[in-house]
Amino acid sequence: MERIWGGRRLEDLFGKRLPPGKTIGESWEIVDRPEAQSVVRQGSRRGQTLHELWIDERAAIFGTEVPDSPRFPILAKLLDAQERLSLQVHPGAQIAASLGGEPKSELWYFAAADDGAEIFAGVRRGVQPAQFEQAIDDGSVAELVPRLPVKRGDSFFVPGGRLHAIGGGNLLVEIQENSDTTYRVFDWGRTDDQGQPRALHRAESMRAIDFDDYEPQLLREEGEQLLESPYFVVERWKLSGARVASEQPIFAIFVCLEGAVTCGEVEARPGDFFLVPACAAGSELRPSTTNASLLRVTLPAR
Repeated sequence: MERIWGGRRLEDLFGKRLPPGKTIGESWEIVDRPEAQSVVRQGSRRGQTLHELWIDERAAIFGTEVPDSPRFPILAKLLDAQERLSLQVHPGAQIAASLGGEPKSELWYFAAADDGAEIFAGVRRGVQPAQFEQAIDDGSVAELVPRLPVKRGDSFFVPGGRLHAIGGGNLLVEIQENSDTTYRVFDWGRTDDQGQPRALHRAESMRAIDFDDYEPQLLREEGEQLLESPYFVVERWKLSGARVASEQPIFAIFVCLEGAVTCGEVEARPGDFFLVPACAAGSELRPSTTNASLLRVTLPAR
């Protein structure tokens, strides 16, 4: 996905084949959207889309304890923020429908971060909506949003309603609800390649922002688990030997972070995503290198 704030590091660090001359901000790796689909690359189901599997083979591929949603509920991406993104918000479940959007919560894992990299998140304690709107008008709104320094290996949760912006110099794995609803509230005075300001969504943003979300912090790891939310569970595994994908008959998405990992006939290297289906939950993941690590993503137990 070409983005005004993107770069070329998905090619440099992860070997992604990018269109020449483009600033690429996002790579949608596991996706079931009307406008984008993951497709099985090899094996007996080669050529089938993720949506076809979700509709026609849900129990076999994903397990029986999954929600009865019209589409696969997780979207997994890579983001290359060469420059900072807009100050924005995604709606929570309570308000999304009334705004004509989809709810969206997301987790960021920082696969790479330049020295001095940062994010913006939440609001400073005591900031009120009227004060915030005035700051939008006078261009000082960023002063009302806390900044958090980040480094490689950090992670951060963005529930629906949390004001946020990714700073420049960050490369992220993003795990999110299956949604593409974003409301921009401020874009640093930036213009597009035609010299026009990008569209903002002030009214929607003001309704979606949680003004009680004061000064959030980075996630603290508890063992392997980075996050257990109502939307997805994310763990970070460091493989020193063989390990089964899932102890229960459920699917799991894996993202290789470092080294190399083999699972069946697949070898994954940094930036590679793969989905182990429920019917193969006992498949072993084996490190091909001594420093192999990956993210494991699945749905919470019902």
